[in-house]
Amino acid sequence: MRTSVNFSSNGLRLAGILFTPDNRTGERLPAVVVSHPGGGVKEQTASIYAQRLADKGYAALVFDAAYQGESEGEPRFLEDPFQRSEDVKSAVTFLTTRDDVDPTRIGALGICASGGYVPFAAQTDHRIKAVATVSGLDIGDYLSNGLGRTQDPSVLQEMLDAAGALRTAEAQGAEPNYQIWAPPSAEGLEQAPELFRDAHDYYRTPRGQHERSENKWPLQSIDRIAQFDAYAKIAMISPRPLLMIVGSKADTAYFSEEAVAKAAEPKELFVVDGATHVDLYDLDQYVTPAVDKLDEFFGKGLAG
Repeated sequence: MRTSVNFSSNGLRLAGILFTPDNRTGERLPAVVVSHPGGGVKEQTASIYAQRLADKGYAALVFDAAYQGESEGEPRFLEDPFQRSEDVKSAVTFLTTRDDVDPTRIGALGICASGGYVPFAAQTDHRIKAVATVSGLDIGDYLSNGLGRTQDPSVLQEMLDAAGALRTAEAQGAEPNYQIWAPPSAEGLEQAPELFRDAHDYYRTPRGQHERSENKWPLQSIDRIAQFDAYAKIAMISPRPLLMIVGSKADTAYFSEEAVAKAAEPKELFVVDGATHVDLYDLDQYVTPAVDKLDEFFGKGLAG
């Protein structure tokens, strides 16, 4: 069953969908907040995982982050890691108010950039009893240093200079300057990192595209993103359990590997053989073992 819901985050109305099992018994359910990737919306990979978790007996809440999709916030498509973290906490708050959810049995799952936002939120929100990620990525590290940390440091400084100038220009009436997440065309991507090729295939083709996922962000986001460090205090999640799922072929796997190394017990890195970063968004052969592992993990972590 899918129910459209709304809740508030820092005064902004967020739009969500609550997935619940069809064969409910009337008892309060364990619940999982599922947070979407940067540039995505709730109807894409987040809903795939939420539906699968609902099929296994959980209430699963997806939502459009502030400034994204059907949720409120200006400028549109702003990517603010600290607001994204607050959105996760606000989603937990919403679940605690529902009569069909057990407020003592709430976990959270972050996908891609939300694989940084969810652990960051959970570091200080003890209501999140179990923390999981799929293809986790620290967006602060990624945009500051590039994929594989190969980016020249001058690139970040140039982006920060431009972001400051654009703040001034926008205050004087100029339109926001938007950057893209996923390449709009496959042309010239033959030698690009697999992440970029796969992102195009998912976000820019019928495979995963959605009309409200314009897959762009205003450049002023960068001066928020550059200060964000998703995993610096990840050990604070302990003694609550942490699970990070990656594909064996993901060129972003180092984010999760390093995060798990920093984390305190109980913690686990689970590798899905053959999968790339984006394969874990929607391809059944990889999503199925990931969901089975999540069910095992949340089944223990959210046990009554």
